[in-house]
Amino acid sequence: MNTVLYIIIGIVALIFVLSVIAPKSYDVSRSIVINKPLAEVYNYLRFLEKQHEWSPWAEKDPNMEKTYTGTDGEVGFISAWVGNKDVGSGEQEITGLKENLEVSSQLRFLKPWKSTSDAYLRVSEIKEGTEVVWGFSGNNKFPISIMMLFMNMDKAVGGDFEFGLNKLKRTLEK
Repeated sequence: MNTVLYIIIGIVALIFVLSVIAPKSYDVSRSIVINKPLAEVYNYLRFLEKQHEWSPWAEKDPNMEKTYTGTDGEVGFISAWVGNKDVGSGEQEITGLKENLEVSSQLRFLKPWKSTSDAYLRVSEIKEGTEVVWGFSGNNKFPISIMMLFMNMDKAVGGDFEFGLNKLKRTLEK
C-alpha cells in the first residue's frame, strides 16, 4: 500500500513541477518583403476572405467549408471554417484595424482542441516595398502548457507562416 501511495505522490509532484516550468505563453511570427506599395498590401490584407488565396491551410484542405458573418474588412467580421484533420475547425474575427499598419484578429480554434490566440498582420514601408509580419500569440493553459514542453510552437507553425507569406508575395506581385 505504501508503494502505491509513493507512486501517486511522485506523479502529483512531477505534474506540479512540469506545470511550474512549462511555457506559459507563445509568440510566433515570420516576415517577408513584398514589392508593392504599402496601401495596396494593407488594403488586400484587411479582407479575411482573401486569405483563402494565400493561406497554407487552404492548400491542406481545398474542400474546407467556410462561412462569413458581417462585413469583410471591418472590425467584427468573422470567417469560420470546418476542415479536415490538418486544419480542424474554428473562426477568426477582425478585432482591430490600424490603417496601413496592422490588421488584428482573434483566432478561436474549436478542433482538434479549443484554444484562443491573438493574430496580426503588420505592414511597414521600407525601401524595397512593404514588409509584412504575420504572427500570433497566446497563453498556454494547464494541461496544454505541459504538452508545450515537448512541442515547439515556432517549429510547428513557423513553416506554415513562411509558406503562406511566400504565396502572398507571389499573389500580390503578379
